[in-house]
Amino acid sequence: MSKKDNIELEIQEIKVEEPAVEKDEEQLLKEEAAEMKEQAKKTIQMIKEKAKEEDPKLTPTLTLRTILGGDFLTADMVRRQIWLFVVMVVFCIAYVAIRYQCQQDMLTIDKLESELLDAKYKALSSSSTLTEKSRESHVLEALKQNRDSLLHISDQPPYIVNVPE
Repeated sequence: MSKKDNIELEIQEIKVEEPAVEKDEEQLLKEEAAEMKEQAKKTIQMIKEKAKEEDPKLTPTLTLRTILGGDFLTADMVRRQIWLFVVMVVFCIAYVAIRYQCQQDMLTIDKLESELLDAKYKALSSSSTLTEKSRESHVLEALKQNRDSLLHISDQPPYIVNVPE
């Protein structure tokens, strides 16, 4: 046989072996796909087991670390106490609102008290001015200055009139 015949025989042998190789590769791919599916199923099962909505049980000891870390605020505890939190928030909002309103009222009261004090001082000064101008000596001086007035001081003492009943 010549070299050419040897090469042809080898090519034919390779061609004969190729379908077997292709079948082996297809079978290997199917097996790998089946293994991957099995692995995916196992992984999903493990994730389902670990991803539960239940919280871990709270340790009976309450330490500073658990408080600062927030570990004691588990979802179960928060769900049980949700109305308490709502009431606390409402009370806090009411406290702030009432305090603000009280401060506003105190400012208004202070302003009104200062206005009242000013009004009292004005009334006192007006009253003292009126009292001073209505004194007898000032009235007499005003009458003397106005000569056209017929009013004068009486020379006789006042009479007491007794009215029988």
